[in-house]
Amino acid sequence: MKLFGYFRSSAAYRVRIALNLKGIEAEHAFVHLRKGEQAAPDYDALNPQHLVPTLVDGGTVLTQSMAIIEYLDETRPEPPLLPSDPAGRARVRSVAQAIACDLHPLDNLRVLKYLTGPMGVTEEKRDEWYRHWIAVGLGAVERMLTPAAGTGRFCHGDAPGLADVCLVPQVFNAERFGCDLSAYPTVMRIAATCRELPAFAAAAPERQPDAE
Repeated sequence: MKLFGYFRSSAAYRVRIALNLKGIEAEHAFVHLRKGEQAAPDYDALNPQHLVPTLVDGGTVLTQSMAIIEYLDETRPEPPLLPSDPAGRARVRSVAQAIACDLHPLDNLRVLKYLTGPMGVTEEKRDEWYRHWIAVGLGAVERMLTPAAGTGRFCHGDAPGLADVCLVPQVFNAERFGCDLSAYPTVMRIAATCRELPAFAAAAPERQPDAE
């Protein structure tokens, strides 16, 4: 198994956590997004979107972090990253997708580069954009977690799962941009609990071989 990623990519960070939680060892290859290595012909052949991560498992090539993580959960089912009941699985996917599908795409690297490049937005306005969508996205996630039956030490119950795998990288990025996260006590409590686990700590961007 081989994972193509970039140390600061939220999506690659998610997959690293999932691999660690599953106890799966994978070879790591590094695609430097800021240098444009994602558009190199050999990587283009693997991932036409020019995004990370890409997972190669034997003859299977997978893209999109959420699809990769669910593939890992189906092919290596222990420990599970999704609950056993349909309502629980739907709840966990709802929280995970609120982050991975609604919040993260607005603040990822290629969007920020387009804002300050072709759109001519200043760095100050770019950061204002970033903080706005963090507030909208994490504000919603906080409300999804706080009153809901099912939230425990982690986003759902007392074992880490798919929602936590998505939450921690987003919190990391929000902290990196200096966002005020004091309005999200449940989010921050869960993120702190996750970060105490070796699987999350080992996946942190600053601990990757390609970290800068």
